[in-house]
Amino acid sequence: MQHSEADLVVLGAQLWAPEPSSATALAVSDGRIVGIGSDAEIRGLIGARTEVLEAGGAAVLPGFHDAHIHAQAGGLGLLGCNLDGAHSIDGYARLIRDYAASHAGEWIVGAGWFGDAFPGGFPEKGLLDALVPDRPAVLTSHDAHGVWVNSRALELAGVDDNTPDTPAGRIVRDEHGAATGMLLESAGELVTSLIPQPQPQDLRSALLLAQEHLFSLGVTAWHDAILGRYLTLPDCVPAYLETVSDGSLRARVTGSIWWPPGAGVDAIDGILARVRECREAGFEVGSVKIMQDGICENCTAALVAPYTDVHPETRGDSVIPPEALAEITTAIDAAGLRVHFHGVGDRAVRECLDAVAAARRSNGPGQPHQIAHIDLADPADIPRFAELGVTANLQPLWARADQEILERKLPLLGSERSRWHFPFGSLHRAGAHLAMGSDWPVTSPDPLWGLHTACNRTAPASDAHALNDASREAMTPSERLDVPTAIRAYTLGAAEIAGLAERIGRLAPGYLADFVLLTGPLGDPGDFDRVRVARTVLGGDTVFER
Repeated sequence: MQHSEADLVVLGAQLWAPEPSSATALAVSDGRIVGIGSDAEIRGLIGARTEVLEAGGAAVLPGFHDAHIHAQAGGLGLLGCNLDGAHSIDGYARLIRDYAASHAGEWIVGAGWFGDAFPGGFPEKGLLDALVPDRPAVLTSHDAHGVWVNSRALELAGVDDNTPDTPAGRIVRDEHGAATGMLLESAGELVTSLIPQPQPQDLRSALLLAQEHLFSLGVTAWHDAILGRYLTLPDCVPAYLETVSDGSLRARVTGSIWWPPGAGVDAIDGILARVRECREAGFEVGSVKIMQDGICENCTAALVAPYTDVHPETRGDSVIPPEALAEITTAIDAAGLRVHFHGVGDRAVRECLDAVAAARRSNGPGQPHQIAHIDLADPADIPRFAELGVTANLQPLWARADQEILERKLPLLGSERSRWHFPFGSLHRAGAHLAMGSDWPVTSPDPLWGLHTACNRTAPASDAHALNDASREAMTPSERLDVPTAIRAYTLGAAEIAGLAERIGRLAPGYLADFVLLTGPLGDPGDFDRVRVARTVLGGDTVFER
């Protein structure tokens, strides 16, 4: 242990390093941790200029690391017509009406609605026409896979009852074949491509607002899962490059370059050029985002067996044919880049694993790849994560018995498949490497909420979207994670798959001093719903204090 004067000392803490530690104190100098030990040992580093923080037995963890997020989109949601604070038709109507009355822009653009609030699972243009009759209105669902538009927006886009569906997208129609105002997946781009793009200063403001919000939740690092333009989401690369260059982006950020659906392996040169552009500007980019399917709720997730009930012939679509996916993955791996797959359905998860297996056969051990979401996995494929070295990138806040899950999703899967819905525990027991993220703005970026659900399979009591018994009735409790495993996934596990584990994700000498102090200790899985973030420290500097 060094014996020079520290800049900051934390005493009386319950340290998670990220595993439970017997140490109770740490010391920081020049932005890095220089000592970990008992209070008595670390007190020797206190000098006249040392800031001393008494934790009072509260938990101190490595800064949370969100392994799958869309930060600029989250910031834009905070700035736009944000529907996240409601979960009902009346609530959405109030928020839209108020926003439209106070904003004079040509378009009304927002996000955050949940399908289970509407009869049949989808909103329709009639309600939006009544709320916004004179301007185009475009509201993306909370999961970013559906777009609700009014008649004016459809008119501007030239979408009528005879407009054909787009590749990998669908125009929802009523029983008479009329467009309802609901556009799924790539069909949303028929309208979203017309929205005036935010100005660069707006995107910068959104990204920095997101950073402050994430700091308040203890998030000091994140991985942006789409560097590129997608539906209503503008390309976030320019804002990242600007804020990296001027130092206003302080969080530890990595990202994945968006692979355009439909692109062939010859697109690799353009991807590599964009990676070089980011790296030359100091933005750490080393992976490519591939979306292999959609979501279960609208039957676009790719399943091995058909959906049940009203969709007995539907299995969902593979965005990229499996043979092409294997070729693309092999090329990306050979170029020294990682693949960040979107795989929701069990067939999509299998196709992603098969693609990695093809890359391993061609290139040898290669790069560490990951599959995000994994709403459903065939039990035969669960051991393959460890065998192939593929990280399971989990969005834990989804693994609960929400009304939307119970009414819209599980009936489409059937009881037998529902047993393998978000199989966190099974993946862990099979030796899979785990990382965790929020997919914000799809759902809240609060890691404590996510950790609560990962360990309890229930919703946090204070979540406005936790309807019915979601905060009391556990969903597939056999898939719970223990507290240390979950904390590791939301800290060091995420840092490992991002390639940053030598610098962050652990409380140890030599590591960057990124950590979070909570308002109390952790032990029981219920503690995540009782504690909040008291202080967030980044490189030894306090960036949030309650």
